[in-house]
Amino acid sequence: MISKELLKGVLKPVILKVLEENGRMYGYEITQTVEQITKGKVKLSYGALYPILHKLEKDGTLSTDTEMVNNRARVYYSLTPQGKTVVQEKIEELEEFVSTIQILLKPNLGLQFC
Repeated sequence: MISKELLKGVLKPVILKVLEENGRMYGYEITQTVEQITKGKVKLSYGALYPILHKLEKDGTLSTDTEMVNNRARVYYSLTPQGKTVVQEKIEELEEFVSTIQILLKPNLGLQFC
């Protein structure tokens, strides 16, 4: 499993990408989808997931709707039109970050210091 420290900065684009690909989802469904896609290497806790979902909703990136399921309110999250643009920006930012980290992890970095 990947550490919480490494995941912290990438959760927002991961959540947005899952919503982009799957459409309207509720919290448990998001956590299970991420775990399944990563073969258990990434497990989202509710304590990490819901603050991000609430912030994205507040920012206008996500919209919510509530349905009653088995006498319980279930909140579904979906991308807003603005959110569809944000997903692309966050994915590009994450890809650039990963590419940069890969360079740093190469042996000998090819750098010479004076």
